[in-house]
Amino acid sequence: MSKVYHFIGIKGSGMSALALMLHQMGHKVQGSDVEKYYFTQRGLEQAGIPIFPFDEKNITADVELIAGNAFRPDNNVEIAFADEHGYTYKRYHEFLGEFMKDFTSLGVAGAHGKTSTTGLLAHVMRNITDTSFLIGDGTGRGSANAQYFVFESDEYERHFAPYNPEYSIITNIDFDHPDYFTSLEDVFNAFNDYAKQVKKGLFVYGEDEQLRRVTANAPIFYYGLNENNDFIAYDLKPSTKGSQFKVRHGEEELGEFQIPTFGKHNVMNATAVIATLYVAGFDLQLVAEHLKTFGGVKRRFTEKVVNNTVIIDDFAHHPTEIIATIDAARQKYPSKELVAIFQPHTFTRTIALLDEFADALNGADAVYLAQIYGSARETDNGQVKVEDLAAKINKKGGLLTVENTSPLLDHDNAVYVFMGAGDIQSYEYSFERLLSSLTNNVQ
Repeated sequence: MSKVYHFIGIKGSGMSALALMLHQMGHKVQGSDVEKYYFTQRGLEQAGIPIFPFDEKNITADVELIAGNAFRPDNNVEIAFADEHGYTYKRYHEFLGEFMKDFTSLGVAGAHGKTSTTGLLAHVMRNITDTSFLIGDGTGRGSANAQYFVFESDEYERHFAPYNPEYSIITNIDFDHPDYFTSLEDVFNAFNDYAKQVKKGLFVYGEDEQLRRVTANAPIFYYGLNENNDFIAYDLKPSTKGSQFKVRHGEEELGEFQIPTFGKHNVMNATAVIATLYVAGFDLQLVAEHLKTFGGVKRRFTEKVVNNTVIIDDFAHHPTEIIATIDAARQKYPSKELVAIFQPHTFTRTIALLDEFADALNGADAVYLAQIYGSARETDNGQVKVEDLAAKINKKGGLLTVENTSPLLDHDNAVYVFMGAGDIQSYEYSFERLLSSLTNNVQ
């Protein structure tokens, strides 16, 4: 156990989760990153994991290097030093592919919903048996005695290519990451290649026409609402407290289930978990018991109340995710005005999906837009501006700056939904400070 794992870019959501998990399994862990604060570092700090600034002095012969995928010799001094001096390193996904061979592994893939579904699967399993897990919100848990390993399986740049899980869920296939994928067909091919690596059972959303095309060596089980699925959710009873539904497998009634989350997409995610654990041989009574207590994952419909005002924080950064988040907010707050505050993430995605973003956001009652958050992987060449999106939105609202969120005060009896994958939280915090200045009633 004397080996030290050094993470280059430890604040990345997947990297921080992996670091936490290895630490909890008894390994020595440290890492480096930029000095800017990210929400993922809190768990690392609480665990006492050292975080250093990027520096070539961190690279020594007695550390095993795990490198974040965004870092290259031209943008990171540690990678440049390692390459120059012959130090080997594994990328996050390469390390994970090797690591999971020691466990019964359950992966969750999909264009949308994989973090929430991974979180739900991990929550249920860890309450039934000793389970290690990695979730894309920066959460990880490790146990030296764990037989099972639950992980989020990311399609970007085909990072899931080294993974060979026993079981896997695929929630959907959609066109995203236009900086890497060339078309929907390109995305499909990546998921189809991944599906062929699953060993014991593949669980896919049956109402997704792309997923119906997927082929695999393991048995494929379809889940959904329609009768042509293997696992069917029915008798849905949405309420302001959550969702209740039944599931059957062929003619077999598997029971009635409750989840404290909102929107049809969360019912589907739960059905995927139920189907997987049924086939894997878990007691569904225990599954039902622990579904009820799922607290959610970070930045997925996370709620707080400031000055009697409901604020929802969500990672939604694709039109499909925006629609799902608005649907969930409508279910929980049917009598409130729904105000969406959205920050587009990456210029390439905004260009590729401009009309779809507008259509999705028009599902809210009012829409405010923050400036586009560009990725470190791209350059702003002026091809698209946030004003281009604003021009296609037909609801009241406008553009926001982080310095001035006061236009949001123009709404009575509203729920505010902040969505995005960049620094949208800085707008949210600015608004919270504004609300708090009106009164000190904060909970």
